[in-house]
Amino acid sequence: MPTQPILRLGTRRSPLAMAQAHEARARLCAAHGWDESAVELVPVVASGDKVQDRPLAEIGGKALWTRELDQWLVDGRIDAAVHSMKDVETLRPQAIAIAAILPRADKADRLLGAASVAEIPAGARVGTSAPRRAAQLLHLRPDLTVVGIRGNVATRMAKLAAGEADATFLAAAGLDRLGEDAAGVRLDPEEWLPAPAQAAIGIECRSGDARVRDLLIAIDHAASHAEIAAERRLLEGLGGSCHSPIAALSRSTGDNISLRAAIFSPDGKIRIAESADFAAGDDGGPLDLARRLLDRAPPAVAAHFGQSA
Repeated sequence: MPTQPILRLGTRRSPLAMAQAHEARARLCAAHGWDESAVELVPVVASGDKVQDRPLAEIGGKALWTRELDQWLVDGRIDAAVHSMKDVETLRPQAIAIAAILPRADKADRLLGAASVAEIPAGARVGTSAPRRAAQLLHLRPDLTVVGIRGNVATRMAKLAAGEADATFLAAAGLDRLGEDAAGVRLDPEEWLPAPAQAAIGIECRSGDARVRDLLIAIDHAASHAEIAAERRLLEGLGGSCHSPIAALSRSTGDNISLRAAIFSPDGKIRIAESADFAAGDDGGPLDLARRLLDRAPPAVAAHFGQSA
């Protein structure tokens, strides 16, 4: 049993983040034949966990989930960091590399509080702070009212139970990882498109740290990594930010990826959808898809794109 850990793995402190870090550690230990003590989990409090009464877009965007872990990584206080990839900014510092993506879980959203989107009572208040979920919901049900609701999974479920909203959405993967696999109704991702990079756990390390990169490559899932790279390239091409309602679903078949994407006006009145098929690792396919979406976007939609995420 090693006296010093072989890897120090940074993670946010939330229950879901810790569950994801435990999965990453288990996979690393299984791949390398290590005892659990070989990987030390280092919890870090993220800015996004400290401020939960305002939408992310108002207080700094996705960087609120990564800022502290990025600093600890660059400073050498941790060797790698575990992230929910849908929370990681599209453009990353050159000093940091996405070294591994774990096998992707269920990409779908789940609806809590009603049996389906169609069955949410007229005029109900639906809690979400995600522009994608809000726009997609209002596109289908303009009679509903969106109310802001943030916090970790347990917090949002408690807010729903307390009547702060009549229904809400949570990612199926997050619920499953927390043992809440019976909560809510799964929404078919072919009909209710998920967020880009939803359900993917990523592990980052310092770009120049060959030792750690080699260790992490052992648990990289190639098909999941290719899907995430394509969806993040789409985001880059769209110039999406936390204000941008973007939905995307990729499917891998052999070495090919089918990617469907939709962008919305924030009020959901306008929806623009396109799809593309391309080889895994082809950066041009997602960028071309982004261009086609933006070419069709009227000013009410285009105004929310063209920035760096």
